[in-house]
Formats: sequence, C-alpha cells, structure tokens
Amino acid sequence: MQRRRFKQTTSLQERIGKFSEKVRRQVETAPDAKEKETLLKRLRCADTAAMLEKQLSSK
Repeated sequence: MQRRRFKQTTSLQERIGKFSEKVRRQVETAPDAKEKETLLKRLRCADTAAMLEKQLSSK
C-alpha cells in the first residue's frame, strides 16, 4: 500500500488563517448557543495552532 503524497500550494499559516475566517463567519450565523460554543472551540484550536506554527518557524 502506498501513501498518496501531494505538495501544499499554500503555507500552513495561510491555510489556518482561511480556516479561522471561515469559522468566524459561521459563528456569526450559528443559530444556537451549543453550535456557537463548538465553533468557538475549533477557532481557539486554530489560533493555538497558528501561534505554535509561528513560534516553531521563527527558530
């Protein structure tokens, strides 16, 4: 079995940024509090990932 490999065309920082923007828009239109809380949790994880990636890439 072989792994399918492909090259990313955008940086990790850009992909995390786009994901964060998308989730922020979803939070604004989410109908109930439980869904908003789930989306905000995903947003916090994405922000943490962006911060970690920035710290690791600066060294």
